Formats: sequence, structure tokens, C-alpha cells
Amino acid sequence: MAFQRQLIATAVLSALATWSIAASAQTAANDATTTAAPSTPAAIPATSTAPAQQALQPIVVTATPFASQEDVQVLTPAKVIAGDELRNKLGNSLGDTLSSELGVTASAFGAGASRPIIRGMEGPRVMILQNGMGVSDVSTVSNDHAVSTEAATARQIEILRGPAALLYGSGAIGGLINVVNDRIPTELVGKPTGTVEGRYGTVDGEKNGSFSLDTSAGQIGLHLDGNYRDTDNYKIPGNARQGDSSSASGRLPNSFTHETSLGLGASYVANWGYVGVSASTLDDHYGIPTSEMSFIDLHQNRYDIDTVVNNPFAGIEKFRFRFGYTDYTHIEKQQDGTPNTVFSNRVLQTRWELTHAPLAGWHGTFGVQTEQGNYSALSATSGTSELTPPTRSTSFAGFLVEERQFGQVLASAGLRAESVNRRPDGGSGLPGRDFSLLSWSTGALWSFQPGYGLGLTYSLAQRAPTVEELYSNGPHESTSTFDIGDNQLKKETSHNIELSLQKTEGLVRWKGNLYRNKVSNYIYGRTNGQVDDAGNADPDGEFTQRFWSQGDATIRGAEAELSYNWNGEGMSGRVFADTSRGTLDNLGNLPLQPATRYGIELGYKTGPWASGMKVLRAQKQDRLASFETYETPSYTQVDANLSYTQRLNGVKLTWFALARNLLNQDIRLSSSVLRETVPLGGRNFIVGVRTSF
Repeated sequence: MAFQRQLIATAVLSALATWSIAASAQTAANDATTTAAPSTPAAIPATSTAPAQQALQPIVVTATPFASQEDVQVLTPAKVIAGDELRNKLGNSLGDTLSSELGVTASAFGAGASRPIIRGMEGPRVMILQNGMGVSDVSTVSNDHAVSTEAATARQIEILRGPAALLYGSGAIGGLINVVNDRIPTELVGKPTGTVEGRYGTVDGEKNGSFSLDTSAGQIGLHLDGNYRDTDNYKIPGNARQGDSSSASGRLPNSFTHETSLGLGASYVANWGYVGVSASTLDDHYGIPTSEMSFIDLHQNRYDIDTVVNNPFAGIEKFRFRFGYTDYTHIEKQQDGTPNTVFSNRVLQTRWELTHAPLAGWHGTFGVQTEQGNYSALSATSGTSELTPPTRSTSFAGFLVEERQFGQVLASAGLRAESVNRRPDGGSGLPGRDFSLLSWSTGALWSFQPGYGLGLTYSLAQRAPTVEELYSNGPHESTSTFDIGDNQLKKETSHNIELSLQKTEGLVRWKGNLYRNKVSNYIYGRTNGQVDDAGNADPDGEFTQRFWSQGDATIRGAEAELSYNWNGEGMSGRVFADTSRGTLDNLGNLPLQPATRYGIELGYKTGPWASGMKVLRAQKQDRLASFETYETPSYTQVDANLSYTQRLNGVKLTWFALARNLLNQDIRLSSSVLRETVPLGGRNFIVGVRTSF
């Protein structure tokens, strides 16, 4: 707690120092407003008449160092989902929302918990951020744990695959997801603006309402958002266990969800930049669709500070400081409500960034990131270690990313050095571990003619084993596993090479990525078919032993898409495909590998009408790990959308209808540990209305 107080004090002092810097630089900042870094939205002087807020273009990727556009992200392959596209894809979880994106699938642990998987990598190898800071939940620990950020209130969601992810953490070997909700305003608006949406779904009786509101009072920007979602057990096309008439049918038992969230923020915005704070709370109550019929009660409080100063002193274009504190708890309960295990995670994060002016032609950002966390998974009745003992983790990292233009070639290089310490509770008798990590990347983009780019990147990224991988030793009720960690695990080291080619201008655009990732000491969970009685608490032997193990692995794959007039008026179309395969050297396939997929999307827009249809085909997945037995069957998923937009008393009103899984297919994701017994939902019709003003 002393260290926590020290970090909180540091955050407050940093914010106060920012005010001091801003005050001394006020006059210079007024003259420099027009030359501010393009990644910082321009503020409106207090003496001017504030126009209506202009929404940022969804192609701007805020999680990249210079907030560059999506279409030039050959060096850091990216996808941004925003606007109507995001609303049409919105699901009950982050994994469900993103599961059909190029190179992305989901863990699909029922409706309440589904985490994105990028290029076959899951858990701690995929970092999830909220406004550029880690969500600090425990979704990396197990697939039954929900991601504690809400897509329904997001302005956009960014997916980064490749070396850019190491700027936010050495562990982001697979990539990162950044959910941008603008809780800390960076602009002033002349009048209140916002969105309100309500929707209803037939497959699960979904009732979902969300809103977002921005306004200003003088030079203070204010933001408020919230979401409410309630769903019943969802309908499935056949039986829970395919071909087993004795298993559940009609609806999947214990697949309900109930979630609420509320966030608010305020900023002081001036020509020199802004300083702001936000607070949010999230409550999530959802069932685990396994035979144990357990459920999870989740609660999270989060507090953030974000400060930007433009041109604070000579040679520096922007100074940014961010601070985050998260207090997360979830309780896993038996069917009758008896609490089993309490998962707790309290995390303090800080991040300092400086973007320097071009120096010898190089333009870059450097900074420092710290994190201190206290994690545990304890018995709800005795308070003693149930799954993982109380463990304190600290990390300190320095990072640098630079880019420079050499004629037609844009070169980029990045470096991150990090120290990670794990210290379990002294009474556990477990050893502490220290890890020194060094990650770096380099790449080049050759614009051999206007609108075309050829990129090549190479990165080395290192990851420290997580607390649960090192110290777990106990039963996990929701997954029916007895998890056994290994406190002697070594750090992972990933060597990734990627070749990208794309066309980014004109009606017809396309891109393709080839990648190969060689990972030394790859950490994975394996089972041996044996059961554990969980200290005589499970005499029926329902807990399958799962061991955290290591081996060298190789992941390789390809992604491609071709689009025509995408998101334009009139007809539009897109075809896409992705495939990846992961293997353990001399030990066969990695577990839970995604299926090869391909598909086509068609759209049509005219006046107030917009419509679209997508057909996604996933092939049979029979490339199984040595301890896997279930081959995931192929499926065809057909989705459609239709909307009509009108103006009513100056308010934009959009009526929409969505159809998902129109063919009512029995869809089972090969990346889900419950694929044998938990299919996705059947045919679903969603109707709703949203308004923006």
C-alpha cells in the first residue's frame, strides 16, 4: 500500500507539474497551435465561438505512435472499426464483436466471456487496452473470465497486429486491441452532442441500451456514457453436444448475461493541450454454460488521468502523461449461489511519453511505463489460497520508436526494455522471480508508386510468465480443471517476420500479409487425461489436471482482402481470407488453433438507406494437439443488415435491423475450449434505433 500511495502521489504531482509547464508555455503555445502534432486534436480558444464537434475520421489509429491513418499501416498492420460498422458488429462481448475480423477469432466461452484471439495467439499474448492503457482485468487467466471493457460505448476499436504492439507491453506478441471511448475529452464542443441506442435480439431476448454525451462549460469538457444489457439463455440450432440427443437442446443452459457500466470524465482544454480525469464502474453477472452451472459476479472500478502538453519546450512536440488505477474483483459461485473462489486484481499504471521534433531526419516518441499489481485467487470461505496465492507484480519499462523517410522508403524502428518482478505471499513458500526483457522491431515501407506499398518488418519480443502460469495450484470450478503452474518457467522469446503488400487508393483496394513467428519457450496449458480430487473436495474426479508447460513453437499464416468502393455510395464489395497454423517443435500442433476462413461481403447505400450481407465460410479444423480429440466441423455463417436514416427536428435518427446466422448453422469455434458442448447462438434477428445529435 505504501508503494500504491507513492504512485498516486507521483500521478498527482505529474499532473500539477503539467499545469506549471502549460502556464509557462501559454504564450508560445498560442502561436504554435497550428503546428501542433497531428495526433492531438486542436482545442478551441476560450474567446472564440465553439463550432460543433467534428468526429475524428475512423481511419485514424490512435494506438500508433503518430496516430497515422489505417491505410498506411503496412509497418503496423491495423484495422479500425467505428461508426455504423461497429454498431452492426456489436456483440455481447469483445470477442464476439471482433470475431470475424481478418486474423481474429474468439475464445467463445458462452455469451458472457469471449476474448479476442489474434493469429492463433490468446491470453497474455494479446493485450487489451482502454484508451491506450491496460484494462487490468483477469481475462488472460482463463477463458471463462470476461474482458472488463464495454464495446457498446466505444467510439472505435483498433486492432494492431505486429511489432507496434510492443510499445504497450513486451507480452503483446500476438497484437493488441484498443477500445477508444473518449471518456477524457480532448476537444471542446459548442453544444451538447451524443448518441443514444436501444436494441432487442430474438435469440436471447437481448435488451440493450447505451448512451454517450459530450458537452462543455467554458474551457471544461465533460463526458458521460453508460450501457445496460440483459439477455436470457440463448437459443441453439440443435443439441449442446453435437449428435447427442441427451444433451440440452432449444436453449443453452446457464448462458444468460446481465451487465451495466457507467463512465464520466472532465478535462480542462486550452491551446496548449488538456488535462483530464475520468472514473468508471462496471458490473457483470453471467452464467458459465458447463455442467457445474456456476456463474460469475464481476465488479470493477477504474480511475484515469490523461494529460497532453503541446510544444512544452524546444525540440519536443508533445508531452503526454497517463495514469490508471483499477480495482477489479470477481466471485465464481456455485449454482445455488455459494461463493467458491474470489479473483482480485488491483493495478496502478503510469505512462510518460515525449514526441520529439525531427532530429537528423528521424521523428519519434520515447517514454517510460510502470505497473504495479496485486493479484490473487482465494477461497471465498477460508480466504486462503484456492488457485493462486496473493502475488505482487511490478514492472518498469523504457521504450522508443522512430521513423524516417528515405526517398520512397519509410523506415521504422522500435525498442523496449523492461524489468518484471513476481513476488508471491511469503507464507506460500513459493520463490519470487525476476525477468529482464528486451524487445525490438525494425521495418521499411517502400511506396514504389502512388497508392501502393510493400512492407517488410522483423521484430523480437519477450514475455515474462504470468502469475497464474508460475504459481497456480488448485481447482478452477468454472473450467473444471485443476491448474498446476511451474515456478521455474522461462521467459518467452518471439521472432516475427512479416511481409505486406497493399493498394490503398482508388475504388479497388487490396492488401495481403504473410507472417512467420518463431517462439522459444512457448507457454501453453496441456492435459494428460488424469483427474484430481481437489483435496478430496471432488470425489467424483471432475477436475481435469492442466499443466503449464513450455516448448518451442512456430506460428505462420496469411491474410488477404480485396475491396471495391468499400463504405461508399452505391454498390460495394469485399472478399477476404485468413489462415494460420501453430505447431510445437517435434510435438505436433498447438492447441485451440483457428480454422481457415474465407468470405464475401456486399453492400449497397443510396440516400437514407444502407444494406449489406456477409457470408463467412470456415473449414473443418482437424489439426489437433496431441491431447485434443474433437475435430471442429466446417460451417457457413450468413449475416445481413438494413438501416434507414432520417432527420427529425435536427436530430439524426437511424432505424436498423440485423440478422445473424441466417442459416441457423451449428457453429463451433475451434479456438474455444468448450467447442464440444457450447455452440454459438442460432438464428438471431436484432432490431433497434439509435440517434445522434
